[in-house]
Amino acid sequence: MDGAVAVLDEGAVEAAERASLVVAYTAMHGVGASVLADVFDRAGFAPPASVAEQAEPDPTFPTVAFPNPEEPGAMDRVLALAAASGADIAIANDPDADRCAVAIPAEGVPGGWRMLHGDEVGVLLADHLMRRGVRGLYATTIVSSSLLGTMCAARGLPYAETLTGFKWIVRAGGDQAGELVYGYEEALGYCASPRHVRDKDGITAALLVAELAAGLRSELCTLQDRLDEIALEFGVYATGQLSLRVDDLAEIAEAMATVRSHPPAALLDEPVTSFEDLHPEADVVTVRTGSARVVVRPSGTEPKLKAYLEVVEQIPDGDVLAARARAAASLAALRTEAAALLGI
Repeated sequence: MDGAVAVLDEGAVEAAERASLVVAYTAMHGVGASVLADVFDRAGFAPPASVAEQAEPDPTFPTVAFPNPEEPGAMDRVLALAAASGADIAIANDPDADRCAVAIPAEGVPGGWRMLHGDEVGVLLADHLMRRGVRGLYATTIVSSSLLGTMCAARGLPYAETLTGFKWIVRAGGDQAGELVYGYEEALGYCASPRHVRDKDGITAALLVAELAAGLRSELCTLQDRLDEIALEFGVYATGQLSLRVDDLAEIAEAMATVRSHPPAALLDEPVTSFEDLHPEADVVTVRTGSARVVVRPSGTEPKLKAYLEVVEQIPDGDVLAARARAAASLAALRTEAAALLGI
């Protein structure tokens, strides 16, 4: 736990700012509650408001349909607690506490709270470390947002892109221990302190999110404000997913063969600029245009074929909201094209 606390920059956020941050939290019937409470206390944060009925380990997971923060409805209780307690942020760990989900207040959203995408949290944490002066290798996976690579290029930092999974992310720096300083994947996994935990870890990620939120709060800003600032600097990188569940795994092989033999010539009316096939190293195909990307691969854990989507929208006029609306429309159109590509 001392290693988890060492993730923080003690000079970056005043003690009063940490103590005044209000966090709603759920362990989702897992093992994270006592560990996170202890780590927050040692780091000077107020005890988080915890969803009591989800605080203790329970392998039956009685209050959720499936114990994954990404599943619809899984965070309903912690979001309700966040609204009731006037929280600044809501945090959820999955049952083994290696993933971290974050939600923020949001106007115009049912319930008044919005769960951040894994790519949004991943970029926020990377940006926070970069602004703290943490230099070294930053890494993510081929299915995560390409924004991290853009940020590293602009800021003169080394960057690596790996296959999906933390067994690849933590090896991104090769054999030299300590070279990697941060890695993440879009499925809510963050390696925020490779010196202490060379894997995804929801506790250190939650601690770093809290530090970032407290620091921004002291400047009268929010996580959403920082996301908008990043968008103004680099553009809006909107990501999404599409999946096809099958009864016969042969259908996945057939679909991958079709994508390989009949690649699209264009996406969103833009010509395809590259078609990358990682076979036989990995069963992954990536299609890119100047402003869009589709990555197709079979799921490693379920009978699904998955497409990971990304569109990039620049903001020449400085209107972030309009750019986000354009990106959302483009992402919806790209989802339709990807569905046709997969035969859905």
